[in-house]
Amino acid sequence: MNDVYIVAACRTPIGVRGGAFSHTPPERLAAQLFTHLYTTCGRPAIDAVIGGNAVGPGGNLTRLAALYADWPETIPAWTVDQQCASAAAALGEGAVRIAAGAADVVIAGGMESASLQPIRRYAPGDDRQGEFTVAQFSPTENAPDAMLRGAERAAHALDVSRETLDAYALDSHRKALAAAERGLLTPYIVPTDELTTDECLRPRINRRLLARMPLLLGPDTRITAGNSCLIHDGAAFALLASAAAVRRYGWTPQARIRTVAAAAGAPLLSPLSVGAVTDELLRRSGLAPSDIDCFEWNEAFAVIDALFAARWPALLAHYNRVGGALAYGHPYGASGAILLVHLLAALQDCGGRIGLLAIAGAGGTGAGLIVEAYHD
Repeated sequence: MNDVYIVAACRTPIGVRGGAFSHTPPERLAAQLFTHLYTTCGRPAIDAVIGGNAVGPGGNLTRLAALYADWPETIPAWTVDQQCASAAAALGEGAVRIAAGAADVVIAGGMESASLQPIRRYAPGDDRQGEFTVAQFSPTENAPDAMLRGAERAAHALDVSRETLDAYALDSHRKALAAAERGLLTPYIVPTDELTTDECLRPRINRRLLARMPLLLGPDTRITAGNSCLIHDGAAFALLASAAAVRRYGWTPQARIRTVAAAAGAPLLSPLSVGAVTDELLRRSGLAPSDIDCFEWNEAFAVIDALFAARWPALLAHYNRVGGALAYGHPYGASGAILLVHLLAALQDCGGRIGLLAIAGAGGTGAGLIVEAYHD
């Protein structure tokens, strides 16, 4: 199998729902990153473009984005929908194509606009009547708050309190604000026509504010708007290449992809699938948790932080070093590639070599990868 290298990775600033990107379709966000990667990497011949998207209007948004970027019409492009895990799945698919010798240069990642999420309607004759924005992910549950309910079940399964969840959320915000103050992500963020820096960070967040957040599922529950992520707008993509392409274009890769994996678990406990993905990555790579210098888990809910802490308390210093989705928000279809950007930044900052990213998706699915970073 061919080695797969990450030549460059970038993301847009993350915009709040209804904010700076409120009138920017996700394919337009992706197109701006495509142009950036194409020009900064020397205008290489691109074999394929694979983009994740979860709540867009449908159709092949990745192909549309490539056309908006004025790329040659001969470049194939397609879109992956694994909900929250879409971008990570797209990265995995791109890596596998290069490893198998089916491509030399692939652009992979994801895009999302919560601001422009369409309202859909079931067709006449379908037992599920009326309008909806959240698809059905389990045969036994069809509800717009299905993900919240899954997080609530997970919190009870792990026996973690609301106060503990709030503490994890506050820690995520503090790490994200510290990373912003140090400019750790600045080299990876591409200013767009609409926004130049992250719109999502909340410097005034504190424990008292989190404690005042109402319970989202009623009395005797634990999930609030403070210990679950907000849904935002953004895009993130990476240029992946074979060793032959690296030599041809004289690139200096940022990292090598060592392992990719997908996994799945209980659909009604979907946040916990991030653990199944991590287990599969470690099994396939032959690495132990202690071999990982930086972990990036998509903390759509603070219960995901609680899961990591329960499994590997001694490794918490390695976890989400620049903050997570509780601080940045969660542009569904882009989040897996945002994790890659943050992982590369964290490895660079700490001088680490091995990084792991994993993300759970609706319905109990998940995807992830392990990378080996290179340093000057």
